[in-house]
Amino acid sequence: MITLYTAQTPNGYKISIALEEMGLDYDTEVLSLMNGDQRQPKFLSINPNGRIPAIVDHDAGDFAVFESGAILVYLAEKTGELMPTSVKGRSEVMQWLMFQMGGIGPMQGQANVFYRYFPEKIPAVIDRYQHETRRLYEVLDKQLLNNEWLAGDYSIADIANACWVAIHDWSGVSIEGLDNIQRWLAAFTARPAVMRGFNNPPMPKMSDDLIKAGQSILQR
Repeated sequence: MITLYTAQTPNGYKISIALEEMGLDYDTEVLSLMNGDQRQPKFLSINPNGRIPAIVDHDAGDFAVFESGAILVYLAEKTGELMPTSVKGRSEVMQWLMFQMGGIGPMQGQANVFYRYFPEKIPAVIDRYQHETRRLYEVLDKQLLNNEWLAGDYSIADIANACWVAIHDWSGVSIEGLDNIQRWLAAFTARPAVMRGFNNPPMPKMSDDLIKAGQSILQR
């Protein structure tokens, strides 16, 4: 049994989707980021950085893993699923996973902050992060031109990237003209395990309440 500590964010959904895809038994503890649950001693003992997601693998002696990319790799290696066993195949998946962790996640995350949550609207900053996110999307689109999935077969690399691209509207980033991304996202969201993962916890409505929650988190 695995306990997933999560919230309604792209990084959190990466893990619930992976767990569903791999058919692992898990339960979920949803943290209220608005209330600062992620900074409570119980959670900090699991993830000293105070960020979701994190897991505790009770079948491995209550082994804790934090950082979404590290969790995806851990689960893939634990189950032998969604990660090739060959050196080359594994490297290809890791490259696209790191592309999300080092590129799309940070850039789109900042686009979210300055476009949606930051109290002062700074056009140059918003444009910077939105344009860089769109550029990274174009890299994905080119990779998907002759590939159904990012690194050969469906893998944790697709989960990591698609969970972020799926909220492009919230970030103010268009995928118009990116036909390969649109096809890939449609295939991703058509998977039953993906939709189960996106419902654990249910995805938030893109509303004023969500903006207020994000602003509250920034102030902490």
